[in-house]
Amino acid sequence: MLLGLNPDEVRLADHSPGWKTEFQKVRKDLLENTNIPGSHIEHIGSTAITGIPAKPIIDVMAAVEDLTALDSSLITGLKAAGFLQLKVKRPGEVVFARFADDDYKIKTHFLHLVEYEGELWNNLLFFRVYLNENEDARKEYVQLKLDYIKKSSTGIKEYTDYKESFVKKIAALRETEGK
Repeated sequence: MLLGLNPDEVRLADHSPGWKTEFQKVRKDLLENTNIPGSHIEHIGSTAITGIPAKPIIDVMAAVEDLTALDSSLITGLKAAGFLQLKVKRPGEVVFARFADDDYKIKTHFLHLVEYEGELWNNLLFFRVYLNENEDARKEYVQLKLDYIKKSSTGIKEYTDYKESFVKKIAALRETEGK
């Protein structure tokens, strides 16, 4: 299992059972180096959805009680676990990455630090569960990803934007299903 993408590269890899194993290794690293409880660490993104192709980057979501009150020991612990904070600005999250190289170009893991049981936490978990349980939704999502890849192998922001309406549509189902 080869992990990592170059800056702005968009590429899909066939599903690998090794992705779950890699998540478990990262979870262990986080538990050993931070005070984040195990119940606050989840595998998210396409590598957490069984049987679908994904960008070969492991997405991890970790949660704290208050995102506005991050202490330096947490940042130090994340760094000890191999995660460096990115300059990415997203509402409701702080993004970190692990890299495969010493010049910090090839990202292999993302860590999305969010508030525990906040809207983003709940939406991302719902998305993972919903796609794992719904074959039609999985197929639609895979087709959407493949359609983008046919057009371009670059533009990570554009790729994310391209999938956004689908992700929002699934998240909206959380409200109708009362979860």
